[in-house]
Amino acid sequence: MKIVNEEIASIWNLIKEIPDPEIPVLTISDLGVIRKVEIEEDEVLVTITPTYTGCPAMTQFEDDIKSTLVKNGYSKVKILTTYDPPWTTDWLSEEAKLKLQNYGIAPPEEKTTDKKYLIGKERTGVICPQCKSKNTLMISQFGSTACKALYQCQDCKEPFDYFKCI
Repeated sequence: MKIVNEEIASIWNLIKEIPDPEIPVLTISDLGVIRKVEIEEDEVLVTITPTYTGCPAMTQFEDDIKSTLVKNGYSKVKILTTYDPPWTTDWLSEEAKLKLQNYGIAPPEEKTTDKKYLIGKERTGVICPQCKSKNTLMISQFGSTACKALYQCQDCKEPFDYFKCI
């Protein structure tokens, strides 16, 4: 049994650094997309959760996981998708939020369990990742991808994406 646990840890380490194709400074581990790694007989099963229903990055995640494992000697790989529990930005690591900010994307500032959190509500005082001002304004509910909203800083005038709290 110990060998299986070590092998699962080894598999996890192989795939955890796979980058998000939409935000390459983040990994699938930073996002919390990897839910489970198992070995059944001679097949590796990796369970992932999409960040959004219909997220176009999911196919890339699956392909990257399979190719990484095949390159490392695992010939039988199966990717399973689960929607329960649904992914939430609460699963983003603190390191991921810092990576987002340094990349120029404002990370979610609250948790989905916060009382002030409301779906579709404009966030006030989103911190500009460029100048750190809270004097910001939402320009569009949709940014460069569906998981982001477009904001503009009223002080430095720079537009930026805000990773929506979901």
